[in-house]
Amino acid sequence: MKFIDTHCHYDFPPFEHHEAAELKRASQAGVEKIIVPAVSSARFSAVMALAGRYQPLYAALGLHPVWTEQHCDDDIDQLQQWLQQQPAKLVALGETGLDYFTPQLAAYSGQQISRLKAQLSLAKRYDLPVILHSRRTHDLLAGLLRQAKLPASGVIHGFSGSLSQAMAFVKLGYRIGVGGTITYPRAAKTRNTIAALPLHALVLETDAPDMPLHGFQGQPNRPEQIAAVWRVLTELRSEPAEQIAQTLWNNSLRLFPRLAAS
Repeated sequence: MKFIDTHCHYDFPPFEHHEAAELKRASQAGVEKIIVPAVSSARFSAVMALAGRYQPLYAALGLHPVWTEQHCDDDIDQLQQWLQQQPAKLVALGETGLDYFTPQLAAYSGQQISRLKAQLSLAKRYDLPVILHSRRTHDLLAGLLRQAKLPASGVIHGFSGSLSQAMAFVKLGYRIGVGGTITYPRAAKTRNTIAALPLHALVLETDAPDMPLHGFQGQPNRPEQIAAVWRVLTELRSEPAEQIAQTLWNNSLRLFPRLAAS
């Protein structure tokens, strides 16, 4: 089987300074391509350098909502400067989105929405798919995406909402990221949602080194765990395992066409 990890923070430990060894582990598990989303403008150069240095790695550049308080006034300008260069291995804009998970984050709702809208405008201008973070903001985010009308759509990363919320994104052309959450038996809502969604709407992700799988709590997550996520997914769904793997691969290439082009 071959897999694409559509979301891995490879510019952070435990991967930083151990990239070659970690990529070998991932390759042995069938992981052939990995998208590395930046979370702030301070990480743009590092993420692009990784993508240039290692063939399996691809870059996404964006401003993560959790870091809203730390973002700078010229972040959007820096992002646009990178996008207009159109590097071959820049495959998406992200990680961006909204996060109202805590009162502290919700207090920055205005700044979050403003920065998200600016980034969606850039994604539209440069015809890039978006990698979207959303916590306690699914309905609001769906409304903003409906208004934005992005031609390249994107993926809702780390989704843990209801089936109706997921379908609202799917009807807009967005994919749903499937990660370690489905390996937890107690995550019944997410597992049932992922089981019921159309297979063409799903892509695999780890969010490594975050989002560890069930049984690996307290340990850094790694791209090779995508194979374990896939195995659990095959248990939740009715399609043959090989069909699921191939469809997920095809879904990722359709969503991120630059993965296939470079």
